[in-house]
Order: sequence, then structure tokens, then C-alpha cells
Amino acid sequence: MDAEERKAIEEGDELRLDFGKLEKAVANSPGIIPVAVQDADTGEVILLAYVNQEALKRAIETRTAVFWSTSRNELWEKGSRSGNRFDLVEVRVNCEQNSLLFRVRPRRGGICHTVNREGRPRNCFYRRLDFETGKLINLDP
Repeated sequence: MDAEERKAIEEGDELRLDFGKLEKAVANSPGIIPVAVQDADTGEVILLAYVNQEALKRAIETRTAVFWSTSRNELWEKGSRSGNRFDLVEVRVNCEQNSLLFRVRPRRGGICHTVNREGRPRNCFYRRLDFETGKLINLDP
């Protein structure tokens, strides 16, 4: 994906859902399960990622949010590059044991790789769908 297409997806107002993401992720990274990431203090859902056994083990050992990057096919400690790390407070398992919930505490600042106009990182769920127009509305421009 080139920079222009990435910008259209991350900043645009058109709904361009990637319905093939999970299929590609599982094909390229077998042995992964989804993990919803929730701020332990606010209850806000802030990220959706994937873990494999190695990522889960590392997360538990280090008490930090560690995932499996399906795009890079490697372990990904959230914030290792940006400094926006998460302390892992709790791990919950769903009833079928095929997905997890990480309750985390962000160490500082924002959490997403995208930033608003002021240059501050945002929550990954910074747009909402307008039911009437089908357009995306940026809640943190």
C-alpha cells in the first residue's frame, strides 16, 4: 500500500473496510487469535490486535502488551518505537477460548500510530460511522 492509499484509509471519510485482513492474517501467521485491548481505567476499547503463544507468553512475563504483527510477521511490543507502551494489568479469556481481552494501562500519551492535527497520538477508534450519510466522522481531527 502506498502512502496516498494509507492516508485515504487512515484519514479519509470513506468507509473502506478490509474484509480480507483476517483471512490474510491467518494464512500468513497461523496460530493467532484476536485480542481486544481495553484501557483498564476508562473501559475504552483502544485497539484490536492478534497474539500467538509466543506473544502471550512474553506479555505475561514482561507485564507489557506484546502482540503478533500480522503485517511484519514478528513479535510487536506496543510502543517499542513510539514510546507509547502499555502495562498489562489483566488478561481475560472468552468462553470459547478463541479470543482474549487485554486490560492495559497506557504509560504515557496516546496509543495509535496516527496523530491528530496537533501531532498527538489518538485512540485507534477515532472515527465513527454516520448512519445517515455512510461517511466517517473524525472525532479527534
